[in-house]
Parts: sequence; structure tokens; C-alpha cells
Amino acid sequence: MHIREQYFDDYEVGQQRETLGRTITETDIVLHAGQTGDFFPHHMDAEWCATQPFGQRIAHGTLIFSVAVGMTASEINPRAFSYGYDRLRFIKPVHIGDTLHCTVTVAEKRDHKRPQQGVVVERLEAINQRGETVMACDHLLIAERREPAPGQ
Repeated sequence: MHIREQYFDDYEVGQQRETLGRTITETDIVLHAGQTGDFFPHHMDAEWCATQPFGQRIAHGTLIFSVAVGMTASEINPRAFSYGYDRLRFIKPVHIGDTLHCTVTVAEKRDHKRPQQGVVVERLEAINQRGETVMACDHLLIAERREPAPGQ
């Protein structure tokens, strides 16, 4: 991890960064089930899953979200903080052995009610080894401006 100071003014729509890969393991799924209490057979019962159309265990969507957020958290920006996530979608299933990487694209910048801050929307996509987007969401950041917004 490293510190990278970036003001609202420094973000550019279309700016993109990409992470390295991470393989989802059975251990990831078992630990996540224990932490959340979600022991549904879709995640835990290999024999039952073999009788279903998807044929094998599926990683929890919340696990994939957590992993993707963690993969993109390689920089500390003391000029911005997370305001939350919008439009979270689990687009395709993730199975044991799938390797994910993430892309983060600045999708939008807008004013905030406080003139000394702005909202940056980063589109986060988790992509599997086949190039398929498996999860997407918008990460909202509140970022400090160099100068307060005019007219606010």
C-alpha cells in the first residue's frame, strides 16, 4: 500500500486502474460462510450442487464484493473517503478455482452539498479468467477540493 494524495480536481472521468489476479478458493468460501452464517447449499454442498443446473458450488456474492473491494484498496488517499456503494450487481457466478482481477474506472464527478468537497463515482468491475464481468458496482468517494466549488 502507498499513499497517493488526490484531490477532487485531480480525478478525470475515464481514468482507469487494474489490479492483479486472485484465485477464489474453497477456504475463502468456508471462512466467509462462517463469518456471515450463510451456509446455503449453493455455497457448501458439492453433492447437491452437482444436481443443479450450475453443477458446482458458487461463491457468495458478498464474498466476491469483499474480495474485489480489498483488491482495489492498494492506495490510501488522505483527501478522500468512501461514501458507500451503489448499483451492486452479481452478474455471473464465481466458482472455486476462478481467478478474478478488477478494473476501476472513474465514471462520474459531481458537486457535493459541501462546496469544499465533491463526489467521485468509481465503477468497480470484477472480471474472471475468461474475461467475463462477474460483479459490478459504483464506489462513491467524497473527495476534498483544492478550492471550494464556485457558486455554492
